[in-house]
Amino acid sequence: MYRQVLVLAVFAACLSGFPASCARNLNYRPIIGILAQENLEEDPHAQGTSYIAASYVKHLESAGARVVPIRINRTEEEYEKLFSAINGLLLPGGNVDIETSQFTRASRIFYELALKANDASDYFPIWGTCQGFQQLTVLTSNKNLLTLTNTKAVALPLTFSPGAQNSRLFKKFPKDVLQSLAEENITSNFHSWSLSTQNYSANPKLKRFYRVLTTNTDGRKEFISTMEANRYPFYAVQWHPEKSPFEWIEKSGMVHTLSAIKATFYTAHFFISEAMKNRHQFPSQIEEEKALIYNYQPVYNGLNSIFLQNYYFD
Repeated sequence: MYRQVLVLAVFAACLSGFPASCARNLNYRPIIGILAQENLEEDPHAQGTSYIAASYVKHLESAGARVVPIRINRTEEEYEKLFSAINGLLLPGGNVDIETSQFTRASRIFYELALKANDASDYFPIWGTCQGFQQLTVLTSNKNLLTLTNTKAVALPLTFSPGAQNSRLFKKFPKDVLQSLAEENITSNFHSWSLSTQNYSANPKLKRFYRVLTTNTDGRKEFISTMEANRYPFYAVQWHPEKSPFEWIEKSGMVHTLSAIKATFYTAHFFISEAMKNRHQFPSQIEEEKALIYNYQPVYNGLNSIFLQNYYFD
């Protein structure tokens, strides 16, 4: 009982910003699970039934994490076991049905496990990018509230909501990075569907659960581009922070400027710092090594591919 009280006290201290107590209890070997998804129909390089774009793996590794692939079509028991071993979850971008796919099924299982864990003071962060953002809105609202926008390949500056620069996500970003995000076309958008501010505002579940940090517009519709949960360490961006340093297809919307790459690092750095607050671990080093992404080889898809490299899984 005393040990439980002590652990909860340390956890509370970390969240309250006491650096000394927090630093002593951070997990400096965080492992992030990235959820795989069904292969793209047009992918001529597909091997197996699912994939993870290597840029997401590199994005997390660049900020000090290791990665475990979470494959689709696994049992709930397997997902529960893996949840207890990883320190955070990334839901990547892609192009699957966010209501009926195996990606959605696995996302829902991990989402519900994360809710229960955080309610029990077991800090477990989730990050959603693009499709991952969209998936989180469906999981929270139990509805598909997305609307079509003209945002398929365009780089945009972020419009910050009042007080957003003091949010958990942005408050430790350097001022020059925040300024670049607000003034320069450095956030890469590659999506046809968005959560409009109108649909967000009309849905009580989303309004209670998420705080809007930034918005954008395609010239006709305003949509939410960054948000974080109010009570949970859940974060979602409609844009792609991982693309600037790691994807090289020649398309409008793909930005490789120094300010874009710097912004990329700070998004990864923030999420990994959140994962370091989690103490999950594998039962043994052997099981940990067996699960890591290092056991798989990425496939080079060519410079004209939407993803430069993919990991494929059966």
